[in-house]
Amino acid sequence: MTNNWEFTEVWIDSMLSPPYILLLLCDSEENCQIYDPKQDDKVVFSSNNYEAAKLWLLEDEYEPVEGRLLSTELA
Repeated sequence: MTNNWEFTEVWIDSMLSPPYILLLLCDSEENCQIYDPKQDDKVVFSSNNYEAAKLWLLEDEYEPVEGRLLSTELA
């Protein structure tokens, strides 16, 4: 998923101090990858649909930060 992402979301584990952050990037075909910025942006989960990626994050008690960044907003 290099340079073809459609949107990204920030998810946090607010139970930790400071909160732990993961980044969810999805392309226009809903192929999604979850990156861990603390591990040199290592991909920690991949899915071919947004719902599976969201469920993976929710199972680990991550919460979405409000808002979604669209690639078109940066062009």
